[in-house]
Amino acid sequence: MNLQTKIPLKKQSNNLIDYNSNILLLGSCFSENIGDKLEYFKFKNLQNPFGILFHPKAIEVLITDALNNKIYTDNDVFFYNEQWHCFNAHSKLSNTSKEELLNKLDLQLQNTKIQLQTASHIVITLGTAWVYRFIENNSIVANCHKIPQKNFKKELLSVQNVSESLQNIINQIRKVNKDSSIIFTVSPVRHLKDGFIENTQSKSHLISAIHQVVNGQSVTKIGSINYFPSYEIMMDELRDYRFYNEDMIHPSDLAVKYIWESFKQVWVDENMYSVMDKVDKIQKSFKHKPYNVNSESHKDFLKNLKLKIHILQSQYPHLLFNI
Repeated sequence: MNLQTKIPLKKQSNNLIDYNSNILLLGSCFSENIGDKLEYFKFKNLQNPFGILFHPKAIEVLITDALNNKIYTDNDVFFYNEQWHCFNAHSKLSNTSKEELLNKLDLQLQNTKIQLQTASHIVITLGTAWVYRFIENNSIVANCHKIPQKNFKKELLSVQNVSESLQNIINQIRKVNKDSSIIFTVSPVRHLKDGFIENTQSKSHLISAIHQVVNGQSVTKIGSINYFPSYEIMMDELRDYRFYNEDMIHPSDLAVKYIWESFKQVWVDENMYSVMDKVDKIQKSFKHKPYNVNSESHKDFLKNLKLKIHILQSQYPHLLFNI
């Protein structure tokens, strides 16, 4: 008896992720779900240097500013609720010090540029096609920072708007990095604050635009443009509320793990699976709580753990563990 409708997945034939890969993840909170898995298994990665960015325009602005060497000034930040904020960044970067915020923004732009130039894989997760336009200067913001909604105009990006934004993103990346694999995906997180129908409309615009862009690209062995069906896996394979958190909006840990396994199946080199298993065992060892930290058995345990780490690091020096 088949109790699931399975999304057909095909292993990528070129530029698979291994322990020499360098991965940049941008976009919605689901990009951080995948990024956290990559981090756990010690793949080289950089996640959302400007924090969570929900819509394509925000990601486009970040990439544009990074590659154009933008320097943030007083005109780019504002003070509200006892903190300094930037409309282009998530509130996780906000700071009580204007100077510290400006320095952080500039540093993260530099980190973004370096990663755009050197990444082997760039994963872009789109969350919504709904955007907020700040009425005062008529600009689309990445984050409203809890400023009253009367100061913004809410708009739905058309399929063409999204498509043009994604193509701009691709074009800019290709100017500095012709070989990276760009992987688009749509977040399975439901933006129900926009409304049930509005959320579906938004996701439809994102999916249509991505396929319009992906299908319009020429096929090359490297430097490919791809789509990974995170949203479809959640909607079809995991069609049950037990795969959601209590808020009934965000995927549960089990759902994230399930989609990660699908991503691994498609994008991670099978030759790396054994290394990942070794990393996993080391990570689990860190959770070990001894009855007596001074016992000989615990000392032997730590000695063996350090030996396992040393053996792995002799092959992959960038694998860092805190012990």
